[in-house]
Amino acid sequence: MIIRHANESRVAPGKASNFTGDAVGDSVLPATDGVIINTVTFAPGARTHWHHHEHGQILRVDAGYGLICTHGRSPEPIRTGDWIWIPPGERHWHGAAPDSFLTHTAISLGSTVWSDEVTPAEYEATPSEKKDTTDDH
Repeated sequence: MIIRHANESRVAPGKASNFTGDAVGDSVLPATDGVIINTVTFAPGARTHWHHHEHGQILRVDAGYGLICTHGRSPEPIRTGDWIWIPPGERHWHGAAPDSFLTHTAISLGSTVWSDEVTPAEYEATPSEKKDTTDDH
């Protein structure tokens, strides 16, 4: 059993090699049995580099507004309260919108493979609009 008390200091800046812009991470649970849990706060416009996870990743948006993008698609908006499942091996990035901070909790399963920086053109691509499905029933 591992207990991480709320008052333990464990905040560190995001690794420059894996992020564009200012991001601060809170290592909620270090690598334990192939599971890593981090809470990350992104300044407006900050984002991860392209990456994928061996066994997938779960994101919970704790505060703010941001973007997430799977390779080959347009960025999708993410907001406070959203949960996101990223399947194993899916190349993606995530971070804050240009005009908002974003805090999310990331549960990463297995190893993370980091890749190249997200270009400004990739980041600035028009986000997809999620269809409102409340009227489809």
